[in-house]
Amino acid sequence: MITDWRPDELLDGFEVRTIPLAADPDGEDPISAHLVRRGESPAEPRGAVLYVHGFTDYFFQTGIADYFHARGYAFYALDLRKCGRSLSPHHQPHYITDLRYYDEELNQALDIVTDEVSAAGGSPRVIVAAHSTGGLVTPLWLDRMRTTDPERHGHIVGLVLNSPWLDLQGEAVLRTAPVTKLITAIGAIRGKQHVPRELSEAYGHSLHSDSHGEWTYDLVRKPLGGFPVTFGWLAAVRAGQGALHAGLNIGVPALLLRSDKSHFAAAYRPAVDTADCVLDVKQIAQWSGCIGERVLAVAVPDARHDVFLSIPAAREQAYAEVDSWMESEFER
Repeated sequence: MITDWRPDELLDGFEVRTIPLAADPDGEDPISAHLVRRGESPAEPRGAVLYVHGFTDYFFQTGIADYFHARGYAFYALDLRKCGRSLSPHHQPHYITDLRYYDEELNQALDIVTDEVSAAGGSPRVIVAAHSTGGLVTPLWLDRMRTTDPERHGHIVGLVLNSPWLDLQGEAVLRTAPVTKLITAIGAIRGKQHVPRELSEAYGHSLHSDSHGEWTYDLVRKPLGGFPVTFGWLAAVRAGQGALHAGLNIGVPALLLRSDKSHFAAAYRPAVDTADCVLDVKQIAQWSGCIGERVLAVAVPDARHDVFLSIPAAREQAYAEVDSWMESEFER
């Protein structure tokens, strides 16, 4: 049974409900997901947005909720299993060994969204929006759903990808077949073993208001230096990226937003405020055409990894691109 809505403890003006999940294939029961909604929803909404976060992330980006609400859309965000509001002390944060396991909570969330929007007298059409790893998870989900569950897929009308993680950044050797096979082998045997790779805190320091940023969020659910990367989780990501590289058909138009440049740094410096310091934007550009048959890819000058958390001029440009895309695809 899905529990009722209650006030969200992390965000004023938002509500949350728990989505219980079946037994965890990765053996960390009990697990659940959490669906968040903006407490005030438009009367007879034009549709809805379902937002999905990335790795070392959860929903706190109230600006994107306000943006869609102002345009008449009900806004929902999903904290996936073992992430954000769904993370419990007995969980390895974000741990999963097959990205398709997320289909369970994604399907349930989509059903809740369409039922509520319909009950409010609105149109049960849904735009999925996703960031970083969520931008890998959701195209794979839509590609599967298009063929296995066309009725549910029929509620999706578009996909907005915000710096999706489409390939493994770093030295070229990391993307070779032998290294991928090694990651897969270790992941199958010692899935929770940490990958021996130090993560930079530069991105966290560029965002958080206690450091150099303007955003406030929970540093337990989203630590500045990120959660440890495990071999089991990385193997799942590489399998998902491989499937995407082979070509997907998500069945709906997509807008892909990214920065115009990357800048990697071991520690914070002002240059990371106007660049993607997490992913290689050239890789995002390289693989964007593999998502579907109708993809508009836009490089936003001076955007951060999360383009909607960029400096004001860049995020205004990002929202303007969403405006233009929506007017072209849905609101003619």
